[in-house]
Amino acid sequence: MWRRSASFILDKQQSDTVPRQRNPSDTLTLPSSPPLSMADTLQNPPNNISAYYQTRAAHNAVVTSDWLAQAQAAIGHDVDDAPETAVATVAGKPFSVIDEFNSWRKQPELAEAVAAIRALAAVIRNCQATTMMELEIELKKASDSLKSWDTTSISLTAGCDLFMRYVTRTSALEYEDFNSAKSRLIERAEKFGEISYKARRIIAMLSQDFIFDGCTILVHGFSRVVFEVLKTAAQSKKLFRVFCTEGRPDRTGLRLSNELAKLDVPVKLLIDSAVAYTMDEIDMVFVGADGVVESGGIINMMGTFQIALVAHSMNKPVYVAAESYKFARLYPLDQKDMVPALRPIDFGVPIPSKVEVETSARDYTPPQYLTLLFTDLGVLTPSVVSDELIQLYL
Repeated sequence: MWRRSASFILDKQQSDTVPRQRNPSDTLTLPSSPPLSMADTLQNPPNNISAYYQTRAAHNAVVTSDWLAQAQAAIGHDVDDAPETAVATVAGKPFSVIDEFNSWRKQPELAEAVAAIRALAAVIRNCQATTMMELEIELKKASDSLKSWDTTSISLTAGCDLFMRYVTRTSALEYEDFNSAKSRLIERAEKFGEISYKARRIIAMLSQDFIFDGCTILVHGFSRVVFEVLKTAAQSKKLFRVFCTEGRPDRTGLRLSNELAKLDVPVKLLIDSAVAYTMDEIDMVFVGADGVVESGGIINMMGTFQIALVAHSMNKPVYVAAESYKFARLYPLDQKDMVPALRPIDFGVPIPSKVEVETSARDYTPPQYLTLLFTDLGVLTPSVVSDELIQLYL
């Protein structure tokens, strides 16, 4: 396994630019991403269209004390970088985890899983339980409510499961009174939410060694973590160009090309069927992921699998950028072995009623077609993902 820690990369970068002894109290502030426009969907989605697809742009650990300390040291404790507190509950209105979740989702930079983590932290603060058992029951109910809000969202389910795993499983709670234990839970919940929120920046730093001057990068669809990777490279004055697939039917690739153009990054927009035609010009492929599964493969926007197949056949590396809260306890055996996420498709012409239309929004890419995964846990090979998941959920 080839792996570097986030703190290693950041410490190396700082030592290269400032030749002095590093003080443990020093922190490094990373540039924040510009807000990206996204329509807010506050109501439950229609039955025929998954909420996964409707909020696709917003979808976007080992959670041990050592990892938390490492990540905190790497990104610092910047108050200005923290997302604003969600809108307070209206006086006299019963607390609702779904309402809290929707209020956090209004922030365009906040991934859906992180919004769920923030909402679950609010459940602990607002809970009227008087025992740990009652509190855990309330937290479990809230987690189940969030997961049932959109059963097709892999990151939402995984984020809730990881929150429950990290926040509630600590032996220290057995030796404290309830109020102290509740305060400890709130502290751990807030810390987990903060680290999850900043995971995207850690991934961007880890990936910079792989982007070299003069390279050409192929991307598919709009992934905010991939955009953060490319934005960080552009701000580091690296010279590269990007090929964006159109990403039909929602044209997310067009959105990404517009954002990159604002950064003065050379961009070429491709139709989705031109991937093989242009692959000989490509040096590497960068994609995001809606979920990283136990096999080390990924579930992502439809078309990722065929891009990985073409890249593998032409010996081009395929890199995946994904936050650790997208690591899911799933093991799909084939393309149909996962919960379908439906999407509307408009071909621009009437379709006869007898013609069946494929409406799935995502596909599964097996691990043998992936080169490396850039996560906030480090740079992993696909074969190591199962080991990380075991540590994550034990």
